[in-house]
Amino acid sequence: MATGIREGMADIARQGLLQTQEATLETRNKKNNLNIGIPKEISFQENRIALTPLSVALLVNNGHRVILETGAGIAANFSDSEYAEQGAKIAYDKKEVFDCDILVKIAPPMLEEIEMMHKGQTLISSLQTGTLKQEYLKALMQKKINALCFENLRDEGNVLSVVRAMSEIVGSTSILIAAEYLSNVTGGKGLMLGGFTGVPPTEIVILGAGTVGEYAARTALALGAEVKVFDSSIYRLRRLQNNLGNSRVFTSVMQPIVLNKAIVTCDVVIGAIRASHGRSPCIVMEETVARMKPHSVVIDVSIDQGGCFETSEVTNHTNPVFRKYDVIHYCVPNIASRVPRTASYALTNIFAPILLDIGEFGGLMNMVWNNPGIREALYIYQGNVTNKDLADMFNLPFKDLELLVVSNQ
Repeated sequence: MATGIREGMADIARQGLLQTQEATLETRNKKNNLNIGIPKEISFQENRIALTPLSVALLVNNGHRVILETGAGIAANFSDSEYAEQGAKIAYDKKEVFDCDILVKIAPPMLEEIEMMHKGQTLISSLQTGTLKQEYLKALMQKKINALCFENLRDEGNVLSVVRAMSEIVGSTSILIAAEYLSNVTGGKGLMLGGFTGVPPTEIVILGAGTVGEYAARTALALGAEVKVFDSSIYRLRRLQNNLGNSRVFTSVMQPIVLNKAIVTCDVVIGAIRASHGRSPCIVMEETVARMKPHSVVIDVSIDQGGCFETSEVTNHTNPVFRKYDVIHYCVPNIASRVPRTASYALTNIFAPILLDIGEFGGLMNMVWNNPGIREALYIYQGNVTNKDLADMFNLPFKDLELLVVSNQ
């Protein structure tokens, strides 16, 4: 029977009755080959780099060109030769890097770097609104730059992906810093962070139950410390406790009497209170710090927003600590740069897929319309401020991105 069917189909084909039918197929935007520049960071003690050598290899294998300024990865312990072996071009002239269509940085470009940028260029970097000045935005607007703020990048789960990754690193690293300054090698008490049989555990107080607080608590508990977490939000405290799945962590709202008692009796206080806008709230007063045990450690992670301890003062990686009331204060704003190689791996996991998608979608704007998380991060398009909060902050004209694109078509 099957043979008969085949013979019948063959007869129909010979008679010309079978013809190819037209069909409408989905077509994608034409793929673009990107020209990506990675300059060397000139901001003070910024040691991270946006792309690692293996991510460069991924981009090059997909037809993109990567130009790296010589020495750009040295602070994160990535050599020029590692990048060159993976297909990057090493540039000894900074201008060659700034001539690329897409510029990927960690810190915002300085005014002298913006001068080297060309009109219509795409910039992917942080924005750092706390220290942002109006002349910086105006310089980008004059160059008609398309600028993405990576702090505002959101992933499929509507999570701020870069902020989350850096907060995880900072939370864990803050506990390792505390362990370092508890030892008498650095002038501390001579305590081992944690405890073991017959020896009571170290007491750690964490202010803030966000991502930094959660990862600080996770690391401290793993090392055997006794952990107390304070936050003004019951929801965040419950989420932290559920995420840790550990009944050993003590949680409390910001009751002043309970909080002050915990601080004056503990060995380490981690300040991880973040403000959605403006300065972080000052939670711990000077008189409370003065009553802390000698050689105790204060780590103010919120120092980039002003700090949550009244005694905090900004320090740096070269001189990271100072003493006040015989309490060791660590107030370095950019803790992630203390572990730049790990931080660079975390960043490259976010940036490399975005760059690949920009190429696949045929350009930045096609990518923006296909990805709402990217759209929120675009704060300047063709020299126009497309972020209303930023426009209001500096009294600049705001342009709706959708209307702007339609009017340019």
